[in-house]
Amino acid sequence: MRTSRSLRIAGAWTAVLALTLAGCGASGDAGPSARAGTRTAAHAPDRVEPLKDPPPGRLPATVASADGHRVKVEDTSRIVPLTGSLNEIVFTLGLGEHVVARDITATFAQAKKLPVVTRAHDVSAESVLSLKPTVVLADTTTGPAEAIDQIRDAGIPLVVFDPAKSLDDVSPRIEAVAEALGVRAAGTELTARTERRLDAVRADLPAGARKKKPRVAFLYLRGSASVYLLGGRDSGAGSLLEAAGAVDAGKASGLRKDFTAITSEALAKAAPDAILVMTKGLESVDGVDGLLKVPGVAETPAGLDRRIVSVDDGVLLNYGPRTDQVLKSLVTQLYGDAA
Repeated sequence: MRTSRSLRIAGAWTAVLALTLAGCGASGDAGPSARAGTRTAAHAPDRVEPLKDPPPGRLPATVASADGHRVKVEDTSRIVPLTGSLNEIVFTLGLGEHVVARDITATFAQAKKLPVVTRAHDVSAESVLSLKPTVVLADTTTGPAEAIDQIRDAGIPLVVFDPAKSLDDVSPRIEAVAEALGVRAAGTELTARTERRLDAVRADLPAGARKKKPRVAFLYLRGSASVYLLGGRDSGAGSLLEAAGAVDAGKASGLRKDFTAITSEALAKAAPDAILVMTKGLESVDGVDGLLKVPGVAETPAGLDRRIVSVDDGVLLNYGPRTDQVLKSLVTQLYGDAA
């Protein structure tokens, strides 16, 4: 069964990719950093960190695909992951040298020179098959369905995974990919590393985050297409915001869908102390000054304080091996010197 959630952006824009904490709703209660002005993300080199000396794998591997098929994988010499997040996991497991293609959202340095065979879930079956893959990895959001069927009908083992939507999904997703590729021990090692790093960020939250929780609204922006959306309960960002000691303002205001069109009324009800955006989304509206021209943004507590938090599109909602970096960036930008 295939579910459509194109705005979650399963790779970089699964993306993206909900949980929230209850907290105070007024700007004045958001702590000292809520009026600190615009924050900009500190951009580390866009690279993944593969396991050092990963344990050897074992094939064949037979696994249950999320679309109901039973798939036997006998050869991982030519891997084609069809989302950015899957590319990231495969590379981090230490199998990057076997990856022969990428989704356009796999922008990290090690994958950047690979041919693009899918763009935001628009898969070219012909391009995939031309690379003679020995195994193809996809999400339930990957499509069109005809392309997926064409790849499978060509006799290529194709494993479909449920997309990750929260921090709770990080470890199961890594382990599922590892099992499908016959490297279960490497998956266990990567899971332990990822959980350890996430726990370290959680443990290092500033005291202010535990007392007065800022309300943060996640906005999905594509100015070139005039797309301006406010994230709700199922946007995929809520789990990160909670872990960062914040309240998902969209969900707290009663928005039950993943995204809804931005209106002055919706933003006024959300009353965010800070606004979370993807880096390219912010660029698409000409930065903070352009964002403040979107109806209703300038009148929010976040707009009045120019309190904008940005995270790279390629990692924000991936919920994978680099999610600890995303969480750390959120904490740093929300609390500044107190983080």
